[in-house]
Amino acid sequence: MFAFSLTRRVALAAVASAALVGPFAARADVTPPDALIKQVSTEVIDTLKADKAIQGGDVSKIITLVDTKVMPNVNFQRMTAAAVGRPWKTATPDQQQRLQTEFKTLLVRTYAGALTQVRDQTVQMKPYRAGADDTEVVVRTEIKGKGEPIQLDYRLEKTDNGWKIYDVNVLGVWLVEQYKSSFAQEIGSVGIDGLITKLAEKNKAAAKS
Repeated sequence: MFAFSLTRRVALAAVASAALVGPFAARADVTPPDALIKQVSTEVIDTLKADKAIQGGDVSKIITLVDTKVMPNVNFQRMTAAAVGRPWKTATPDQQQRLQTEFKTLLVRTYAGALTQVRDQTVQMKPYRAGADDTEVVVRTEIKGKGEPIQLDYRLEKTDNGWKIYDVNVLGVWLVEQYKSSFAQEIGSVGIDGLITKLAEKNKAAAKS
């Protein structure tokens, strides 16, 4: 079965992760990743709580918010390549671009669909261990609100354009690994083009719902 959906708790955590990775490029040169996440998370989550249109379920506004403020700060090529695995190297440039486009649309809608769930969540930073010269780091946090805390960790890399997120760990599961399993099954059955078709169908169905 080609599974894309996340549980409500996982979706909510994914949204929180999206909220935490705001304008990285503008600040990464002077702000360490952990301090950056703490600062940006507070700003973005406060905005979400105050935005009546988002709270009211304005899908177009939510998608625009995610697409313009969050997704530019994700390394989609690295994330998509990791999720696709070995077949990525044999995919044509056109196939690679189409995979990135459809995967991005999938994630945008996943985040957008859960943004309306943001209410009273707060972020607690876990101890951060990284060297000053590290170019790849893991930042660990917990999302606290009603119910049990949600573990939420990030893998980030430092690029010429600032820090970029390339994987998220939600409740002990790295999302790239989660998608990698589904993608591998689909590629093994119908190939790269089949995977692209499935992603496109899923995204079109979501756009109509």
